[in-house]
Amino acid sequence: MKKLKLLSIIALLVVVLAACGSKNDEGTNNAANGGSGGEDAKTYVIASDASYAPMEYMDKEDLVGFDIDFLKAVMEEAGLKYEVKNVAWETMLGSVQQGKDYDGAISAVTITDKRQETYDFTLPYFESTNMILVKEGSGIKSAQDLKDKTVAVQISTTADEIMTGIMGNGNTKLKRFESNTLAFMDMDQGGADAVVADIAIVQEYLKNNPDKKYESVTDASFASEYYGILLPKDSELKAKLDPAVKAVIENGKYAEVYKTWFGDEPDTTNLLAELKKHEEAK
Repeated sequence: MKKLKLLSIIALLVVVLAACGSKNDEGTNNAANGGSGGEDAKTYVIASDASYAPMEYMDKEDLVGFDIDFLKAVMEEAGLKYEVKNVAWETMLGSVQQGKDYDGAISAVTITDKRQETYDFTLPYFESTNMILVKEGSGIKSAQDLKDKTVAVQISTTADEIMTGIMGNGNTKLKRFESNTLAFMDMDQGGADAVVADIAIVQEYLKNNPDKKYESVTDASFASEYYGILLPKDSELKAKLDPAVKAVIENGKYAEVYKTWFGDEPDTTNLLAELKKHEEAK
């Protein structure tokens, strides 16, 4: 009898402890999911090349920027746990393509037909275009004026593609760097006549370096581009993120993040039209 009684007590303790453990696990998941109550317990690892201020950059030891705050809003909306890691551009592209180490990437990545052959993208979330950075008084007024100049770009970007088309494949005067930061440094040191990069990056560089006597040049031939969160082909994450991207843009959170980083209200007219086009193309 004593032995049976002891076994009953032990069994009761096991049940109580198991119940306590279940409550603790649920609380941890909910906290990590931003209190959304989402059932997805996975922590998604997102890569970002932190050399694109104000989109993403390192502030001491912290990865900050528009993309980082936007991603936070999207992941909270989707009820997903995640972490962001600073990864070099080419490594980021290769790793996401292979579905290795990273579940996706956010780093001012333009949605292009060529990239869509290799990757999936979420719905678009940001409208951009390329811009030319030159020295004051350079006489450069358009991209065609760069044809015989020395031009610095970040490798594997739309700026790289545009300038390759203008200057010719294999042109040694088109200098490709791992980051826009290195491209800007090369121009600072007299190694390039111009840098071509996304408008937000060029404008931020001008704002932070008013003493360098640089100016920007816009070119009507540079069409609008749209950023998306980069995903491996056939990623299950796309179905989870697309509704969240749309919700954040439409519910006012997007405007809050945009004003934090750019100081004014976003004009989302073209973005919403592009988003609708992508939805209809599914």
